[in-house]
Amino acid sequence: MTVPPAEFKRAERDREFDAIAAGISDGFVSFDNEWRFTHVNQAAERLWRRKASELLGRKSFDVLKIDPDNIFNAQYIESKRTGEPTAFSALSENFGGWLEVRGYPHAAGYSIFVRDVSEERRAHLALRESERKLEAARRTNQRIFETTLDLILVVDRQGNIIQVSPSAWAILGYRPEELIARNAGDFLYPGDLDRTRNEMRMARRGRVMRNFETRYMHKDGRVVPLTWTGIWAEAEQQHFFIGRDMTERNAAEERLRRAQRLEAVGQLTGGIAHDFNNLLTVIIGNLDLLQDRLQADPRGADYGSRALKAAMRGAALTRQLLAFARRQALDAKVIDINERVAATMDLLHRTIGEDIEITTALAPDLWPAFADPGQLESAIVNLAINARDAMPQGGRLIIETANKRIDENYVAKNFDAVPGDYVMLAVSDTGSGMPPEVLARVFEPFFTTKPVGKGTGLGLSMVYGFVRQSQGHVQIYSEAGHGTSVRLYLPRARSATEPAAEAPAEAVSRARTGERILAVEDNPDVRRVVTAQLSELGYEVLEAANGEAAIRILERGDAIDLLFSDVVMPGGMSGYDLARATRRLRPSLKVLLTSGFPKTAMEDQRPPSEAGHLLSKPYRKAELAAKIRSVLDG
Repeated sequence: MTVPPAEFKRAERDREFDAIAAGISDGFVSFDNEWRFTHVNQAAERLWRRKASELLGRKSFDVLKIDPDNIFNAQYIESKRTGEPTAFSALSENFGGWLEVRGYPHAAGYSIFVRDVSEERRAHLALRESERKLEAARRTNQRIFETTLDLILVVDRQGNIIQVSPSAWAILGYRPEELIARNAGDFLYPGDLDRTRNEMRMARRGRVMRNFETRYMHKDGRVVPLTWTGIWAEAEQQHFFIGRDMTERNAAEERLRRAQRLEAVGQLTGGIAHDFNNLLTVIIGNLDLLQDRLQADPRGADYGSRALKAAMRGAALTRQLLAFARRQALDAKVIDINERVAATMDLLHRTIGEDIEITTALAPDLWPAFADPGQLESAIVNLAINARDAMPQGGRLIIETANKRIDENYVAKNFDAVPGDYVMLAVSDTGSGMPPEVLARVFEPFFTTKPVGKGTGLGLSMVYGFVRQSQGHVQIYSEAGHGTSVRLYLPRARSATEPAAEAPAEAVSRARTGERILAVEDNPDVRRVVTAQLSELGYEVLEAANGEAAIRILERGDAIDLLFSDVVMPGGMSGYDLARATRRLRPSLKVLLTSGFPKTAMEDQRPPSEAGHLLSKPYRKAELAAKIRSVLDG
């Protein structure tokens, strides 16, 4: 059968068209005017997940079950109606991805080219998301850069500053524009220049930069310590540094070291003073005994009197040392500090002279404080004398009181402070002030800037020890040429009722017939002189070298009127332990304790109620006699 030429040519064109369509990577389909499939290439088969044989000759709405109102159909119908091509992208539920579509109307129907752009779309969205994150990070970095408290520097390999954070103003006193284009070496402390350059060289050689410290010069001339971390960016040929100002941290560490140093010196001082008090007890006790025997020898009596005076000066010195070491016996009471300041004013006027004006600023609603009133008045006088010596040409002394609350922020910068309510007493002067190197040592015992013979260096040490032992806090502010202010923070008392004072003991110096004392002392020299003193006062004396020996004597049932015991003794039983054991064995037995170290073995600064009375070493024979008599008669 012979094919007509026209049909042959049409068949030939169809084959060529099919070949061309098959080679297209995009999906290609065509429809007649009734929206029946007339051509479907292999790419379209993959997109529609249908064989061409399933689609050809069938209407698209029937085969694909597409809602006539969906976006694809709406676009095609509108394009066919207007005769204009269409192009759009849309998410197809049928194909599970994004399609890019181009539609072309023609007289025989409609042709569509479809491309699956899901991967490109995901890549594009990922790129957009990455760009969004980068932009967000850039904005965050910019905010950090603009608001950071640390110093951020960007410098080139020669150290020239390219960028600097606004915090440079707070840390170094320079605005960023004053630093940019300058070399960082211009602002470095000269002694740190070589080390900084070496760190930069090592970073450029690939080593991870360690934290390192350098000092920069502030615009006002002071030195600012900074600790740095940074990286070298090879691509940008730049160093990125972040520096943290260590001024406050270094100062806090120095305050901690100073407090630890004072604590260590206090422990050493207290131990030495305790041992020295035992020696002085022996010396003073024997000199007291000699005084009675030297009445017939005026020259010998004079020698003994001089020796006794020197020993008493030594005793006063050990009391000052114990005050610094926070080992003195305090008689703390609820007190009105305003009243105590008023009570010292006459003494202050006589002490500091007429060329110094004294002014007060006392809070009218001042809280009651808990402290030893005698020690407080001594502290005020000590501070006033120091202020006087700092104002040889005259000046002004200011005494202030106020209610203060110490919070956690303050404690973070002052390691020896405890949060709470305090009564603040400030003694300030307009004198010469102190440089930092002197200020750092003012509380150390025997440290003084006064000429030889003008001071012991124990005044501020005593004040410091008294306040710390009272569970308070001391702060001192001073600048050379601008005066000094010492602030004492004493704990607020929760009750305004002051305990009634004890009635004075009857001053009877000698024993009554048959009175017997058990003397407990581990130091044989002290025990010997105490026994001699008590015997001369007319008491019968039983001796014990420690608490265990004393317990054995008490358990024997001997008649005893008073237990007189040292506080610090070896063997694990202190004088307080012995006093408690005595209460159990003989509830009515009177107890008197003695020590050159009253606070030892106690958490509280005051002896427990069951421990009885306390006599501090060293003591005179007359003091011993009066104290024993008051306890026995009390």
